[in-house]
Amino acid sequence: MARIEHYNDPKAPKANSIVVATTAFVTDDEDRVLLINRTDNSLWALPGGAQDFGEYIAETAVRETKEEAGVDVEVTGVVGIYTNPNHVVEYSDGEVRQQFSICFRARYLGGDTATSSESSEVRWVSRDELDALPIHPSMRLRIDHGFEKRAEPYIG
Repeated sequence: MARIEHYNDPKAPKANSIVVATTAFVTDDEDRVLLINRTDNSLWALPGGAQDFGEYIAETAVRETKEEAGVDVEVTGVVGIYTNPNHVVEYSDGEVRQQFSICFRARYLGGDTATSSESSEVRWVSRDELDALPIHPSMRLRIDHGFEKRAEPYIG
């Protein structure tokens, strides 16, 4: 399903849903972050997705990272909670979702990176490589906050 991200766009369609979602900020021993190239919009992003029924929210981040990037992780903290009402995602089926995402900090446990139906490429990216990649501003904010290693989670 195709998606269009509207960010601080006064012409954006009005949201008609909110879904609890996660992203995972995972780094390796070289302080590189795990990113996927999304198949629905061709942008680079942290792995993540919507919470399933019967699932703790931290389990969502672990499951989505395994599904989209092929690696096993353990949640160790919270980078931030991202709820900007001026960030909506428009899907081809008519859903327009207001952002509600909890970005977790996670520790890499093992496994080889692997693509999925949601990721055309998966790789470890150093901080100095980020500017060369197409990354949505809201995702870049989460990545930057993850690298900052803030004492308290971002709430916004």
